[in-house]
Amino acid sequence: MTTMSAGKRSRTRRITFLVALAVFAQESTWNFYESQVPPLLREHLGSAALVGVLMGMDNLLGIFIQPWIGNRSDRTRTSWGRRMPYLVVGMPIAAALFVVIPHAASSLPLLVAVMFAYALVANTFKPIAEALVPDFIAPERRSRANAAVKIASSLTAIVAAVISIFLVDNHVGLAFAIPAIIMVLSVGVLAATVRDNRSPAYRAAVAEGLELRCVESKEPRVRDTFVEIVKDTDRSRLLLLVAIFLFGSAWAASRSLITPYGMEALDMPRGAAGGLTLPSGIAFILAAYPAAVLAERYGRLRVMTVGMSVFAAAMVLGTLLQTSTGATVALCLAAAGATCFLVNAVVVLWNLAPSARVFGTYAGMYTVGWAGGGFLGPALVGAMVDVTGWPLMLLDIAVVASLSIVVVARISALQRRTAPLTTKLRTVPQARHATSDGRSQK
Repeated sequence: MTTMSAGKRSRTRRITFLVALAVFAQESTWNFYESQVPPLLREHLGSAALVGVLMGMDNLLGIFIQPWIGNRSDRTRTSWGRRMPYLVVGMPIAAALFVVIPHAASSLPLLVAVMFAYALVANTFKPIAEALVPDFIAPERRSRANAAVKIASSLTAIVAAVISIFLVDNHVGLAFAIPAIIMVLSVGVLAATVRDNRSPAYRAAVAEGLELRCVESKEPRVRDTFVEIVKDTDRSRLLLLVAIFLFGSAWAASRSLITPYGMEALDMPRGAAGGLTLPSGIAFILAAYPAAVLAERYGRLRVMTVGMSVFAAAMVLGTLLQTSTGATVALCLAAAGATCFLVNAVVVLWNLAPSARVFGTYAGMYTVGWAGGGFLGPALVGAMVDVTGWPLMLLDIAVVASLSIVVVARISALQRRTAPLTTKLRTVPQARHATSDGRSQK
């Protein structure tokens, strides 16, 4: 029994590492894209607003593409599995397009066309790799696996910064090539080591599909899944999507508006203001794994609520301490608190899924909620700043975060009320007797 448990843990660590590698490769290109494509656009455009619109194009595409592609992967059946075909095809194409970006910069129409092509292809596999987590890993260990994925994603910001410092000014083509090479090497490792047709969730989905085919039931589409969530008398999943959107709005505003906040409210120079978030990135990485362990011990919704409360309280603290040091401390505390939500929210959503057949669709829905918050959150908080002024920006963010706390608290109340029923009706074959928190029922 001990040997079997050790083997299971080894397989869990292996697939966690491979998924983290895939996400690291994807986010290496995305982070570098976000930091270095705007200067290429600025060579042709004088309007910062227009540059922002073009840079937001990938988020807009993702809102439409990612749920659809997640659902398509759920319905795919091949000898390689349902996720790997999309990664093996999509990642090399995206890498090739990424390499072309700096060489297309001499012409604005050509640059925009390549940007669009890259965003289109990269969005088609962005939710796929993360969906491997619930495919292979049991509910009670998904938070730890997702923590490793989030750490890998966070490390890409450091990689992008290092490449920018040492290569962009003199070797811009090489600078874009390095993240693309990382992506190609990573997909090579995945192609050689992962067959997701062996995953418990894939086997469960195939078995369930055969059963449903006997009664002439079709595979669920994105629209069918969303309608089912909306019509469900248990509002937990719908409320969770709302919470993801709200907290995504608060988080995005705390990152994207911090430079003008430092300049306007703290009277800092642009460079120093832009560096306010660097220590908080380290705090995020350090807090990710403890957030997963605490969630497995005390419950994911409880840990999410505490972390979100820490985030909101840190924003209030930053408002009271109107100095650069105070802002840095507040952002570090906020990042550590936010980790509790970012590591566990998608896991709760996966664990509330009615079937292993829709894990990819749910991963896409999570991304849409988060991307929607990232798209609208800075605008919402910016509008609040227009009324309250820059010195109160962190307090404005705390207000938005507080709304998400209320929603998650409501989900917790619903789960306590319906836990026995949820256990009976919403267990996937690989996760019998698991709550939405992934803790075993006695």
